[in-house]
Amino acid sequence: MEAELAALAASGATTLVGLMVSETWTQARDRVARFFARGGDESSAGAELSLSQQELMAARAAQDELAGADIEAVWRTRLRRVLLADPAAAEELRMLLAELDPNANNDGAVSVHNSISGGVQNGPVFQGQHFSGLTFGGSGTVPPDQGAGEA
Repeated sequence: MEAELAALAASGATTLVGLMVSETWTQARDRVARFFARGGDESSAGAELSLSQQELMAARAAQDELAGADIEAVWRTRLRRVLLADPAAAEELRMLLAELDPNANNDGAVSVHNSISGGVQNGPVFQGQHFSGLTFGGSGTVPPDQGAGEA
């Protein structure tokens, strides 16, 4: 059961950090603050979320991936603690994530199948899900022994 909660916390933290840099953050922040407050002081949770969002935006501007990962780790830990302390919070978090990010698959099981065919690939090939901010560089020339094909 703890592995399931850890996966849910990780999914929640990833979604939360993604929302922090989105246009819908203001609306999402209030909902997430209510979740963390658990009937208590929402303003304190909201302030912490706002501070994290500001730190995340600064980290992104500075291209500091480690700082961004640290922010996500903090919220993953916070989510995990809430889930361990209150078993009913797991279902509430699942519903919240479904509302905030309806395209996310929150059950923790993602199946990806990729195949590459058709000859030599003279560039990077990525397999996965949800890529963003990729930059490719190179000379654009093909080595002579790996031509694009015979005509």
